Amino acid sequence: MTTVRPDSYLTLHYRISTLDGEEFLSTFDMSPATLQMGGGQLADTLESRLVGLPAGERFVFQLEPEEAFGQQNPRLVERIARSALPAGMELKENSVVEFGAPNGATFAGFLRELTADSGLFDFNHPLAGKTIRFEVEIIGIL
Repeated sequence: MTTVRPDSYLTLHYRISTLDGEEFLSTFDMSPATLQMGGGQLADTLESRLVGLPAGERFVFQLEPEEAFGQQNPRLVERIARSALPAGMELKENSVVEFGAPNGATFAGFLRELTADSGLFDFNHPLAGKTIRFEVEIIGIL
């Protein structure tokens, strides 16, 4: 029987949700996802749960914050002066704002609070500090 290896190419359905049922991401209501293990499409901690699993079955894992997206890091919550933000950047409370890094990469922050002078941005992963439920159905393994 073929099982998932660290370098496998997979077709699968997966769902990531909080324990109270708040769904963060799911492919079960659409076409299945395809991914290359080790390619960065899923967090390493989630991929590690797939290694050794066979196709054709559904699995559910409960992951504590340390096993999933880590704990909330208060140093990743930062107040930034509006004058330090790029001109023309659209700012709206409770939204995700993308920033460009000098090397061309992008990263996102959640705008928690907006005042006339500054914005309070949270750069933690949205699921940081939460126990999650990771459900997966592996359809095919190459």
